Amino acid sequence: MSKFGPLSRALAMAGLLAAAGVAPAFAAPADVALLQSYIGEWRGTGVLIGANTETVRCRMSLTQGNDQKVNYNGRCALAGTQLSVAGTMAYIEANRRFEAAMSSNATFTGVAIGQKRGGGLVFNLRERDKDEEGKDLSISAQISLKNDAIEVTFEVVYVESGDSLRAEVPFTR
Repeated sequence: MSKFGPLSRALAMAGLLAAAGVAPAFAAPADVALLQSYIGEWRGTGVLIGANTETVRCRMSLTQGNDQKVNYNGRCALAGTQLSVAGTMAYIEANRRFEAAMSSNATFTGVAIGQKRGGGLVFNLRERDKDEEGKDLSISAQISLKNDAIEVTFEVVYVESGDSLRAEVPFTR
């Protein structure tokens, strides 16, 4: 069983949890300003802990999108594997919340819900999926935008065995 199939999906989800498909947003100016304050170039190095410990190196770019959205493109490298993610984050007035939708080269798409916390934003995603061998996975990811920093945490748990992969990647400008 390859640990990088589900890891790629988890990184893709965590990779910043956004993609085309977020409905038009009509947010309060402070909500838009908070999200847009993270526009820029970001880099991060973290550790993946599983059967082995691997270094994860990532970079991402957040740019101004249409309709008060923030677009992002990210790429992570670990153990010779490249993962790319792309998407959009926005405040969705109809739902009265932040949402981030994403797609990846690991064939995953998803939507994370964001909440204001302590002057920042936290996006959370929880999913169930199957690996390339059909084994059930529980996948969780969190993206925290706070104090001019971004931190991505994700975990993949094989439901049957309890084996897991966990990574934390702090980003700075």
